[in-house]
Parts: sequence; structure tokens; C-alpha cells
Amino acid sequence: MSAVWPNGKPEVGAAAELSRQVGPDDILRFTELSGDRNPLHYDEAAAASSRFGEIVVQGGVTSAILNAVIAEKLPGPGTVFLNVSWNFTAPVRPGDTITGRVEVTEVRDDKPITKLATRVTRDDGTTALDGTAVCWTAEMPGRRSGGTA
Repeated sequence: MSAVWPNGKPEVGAAAELSRQVGPDDILRFTELSGDRNPLHYDEAAAASSRFGEIVVQGGVTSAILNAVIAEKLPGPGTVFLNVSWNFTAPVRPGDTITGRVEVTEVRDDKPITKLATRVTRDDGTTALDGTAVCWTAEMPGRRSGGTA
């Protein structure tokens, strides 16, 4: 173990993912948290007349699965985002199962910082979010960071 990565240095190429089904309650909870009351998330007539054709969940609901992947899997407990660059490429709708995936593309030796390729896909194989993230991993005594899935 190094002083920089006392809980284990992630390896370039390591990957992890988590999946979950998105439901209407997720829209309500995210609205309560964020205040986002965009009609595309609630008004079936407005959503039907949009380019999406039906209700879509907020982007924050889509990207939130990546928070879980980095904190629970890779790089692991104590990890937070420093910077993200995400493109939302397709809508997520209530009932979709989404999978968030991260892959380590760079690991610094001087600081516990990783660069990740990030992606969220729907259960039909469509990519809903694609991009990169830079993360910091704080030491979590008694916990092991890093790993693969």
C-alpha cells in the first residue's frame, strides 16, 4: 500500500457497474429534492407533444446511478466527483432499467485521483448518458477501495 492510496490503488482498465429500475416515484423524489417541475416529467400531454413522445425522468435521476457506482464499487467508499463531462444521448422513462458503468482510464500516483469513462445504458441497449469523470478518493479506515465487477 502507498501513502497516496492506502486502501488500494485502482488499476487502469478496472470496471464496475450497477443496475436499477427507474420508476415514477423516482421522479417525485427528485422533484422534492431539486425543485425540478419540468412538464416533461409530469404532464403526459406536454410530454407526448415533445420530441420524447412520453414522460421522461430528470437527467439527475439518470446520472445518480453513477454516484452509487463510484461510492459503492469503483473507486469505492470515500470517492466523490471532482469534475464530470456528460452527454445525455437518449431519454430514460419510468419503467426502464438502467445500468451505470465506470471504467478507470487514468490513475494518479501523487494523489488519490482517478479519471473514469462513464456510461448509463437502458435495458434495451441504448446509451442514455456517456462521458467522463474525475474522482477523488478519501481514505476510509477499515475499508478497501478499488476492485472490478
